[in-house]
Amino acid sequence: MSEYLPWELSGTSLESCNCEAICPCRTIGGRPGGRSTTGLCLGALSWAIDQGRAGDVDLSGLGVAMAIRYHDDEPGSPWSFYLYLDERGDERQREALTQIYLGRLGGTPLKQFPWAFKDSDLLGVRTISIEVDHTRGRGWFRAGDQVTVRIREPVPDQEPVTCVIPGHHQPGREVYADTLAVDDAPLDFEFSGNCGFESQFAYSSDE
Repeated sequence: MSEYLPWELSGTSLESCNCEAICPCRTIGGRPGGRSTTGLCLGALSWAIDQGRAGDVDLSGLGVAMAIRYHDDEPGSPWSFYLYLDERGDERQREALTQIYLGRLGGTPLKQFPWAFKDSDLLGVRTISIEVDHTRGRGWFRAGDQVTVRIREPVPDQEPVTCVIPGHHQPGREVYADTLAVDDAPLDFEFSGNCGFESQFAYSSDE
C-alpha cells in the first residue's frame, strides 16, 4: 500500500453515543475520562474531509462514517464496527480511506483510533451515500438508511472537553443529540437526548 504514502487528512468531525452528556469517556477540564455511562457504548461517528491526499490520490470533499459498539467489561473492550465510505469516491479513493481508517497505513490512527490500536471486530466496509453537515451546534449526518445523527444544541457552561479520536490537542464541544439511530445488524439502536461531540481533526502518516 506504499502507493498511498504519505497521506494526510483534515476537516471536521461529529459523533454521538448513548452516554449521558457530558460523555464520561472524554477528558473534561483536563481530567482523564473513564467508563461509559452504562458500560456499553453504542454510537456513530463522521468525518468531513476538507483537505486530504494519500500518495497521488486526492481525498478532499469526501465523507466517512462509522457505527460502533463496545463494552467496558469485555476483555480488551474490542470495538465492533462498520466503516462507511462515500459513494462519490472512486475505487482508489475508497481503498485509500479504508486503509487509513483501519490503521493499516500507520500514523496518527494508531494513537487515536481505538478500533485500530487494539483487537476489534470489523463488521463490514460499505460504499454508501453519505451526507454530512457539521454546522456547529446543530450538525447532522446520514449514511444511507443505516445511520442517522442529528444534534439538538450545545451543552451549556461546559468545561473544556476533548476526545481521543479527533485528538486531545483539538478544540471541541459537547452537544446533545436529538437523534442517534443505527439500523445495520447486528447494530440496532436508537436514542435521543444523549451526548455528542463536534471537533476538528488532522491526521497523517507522520506521527
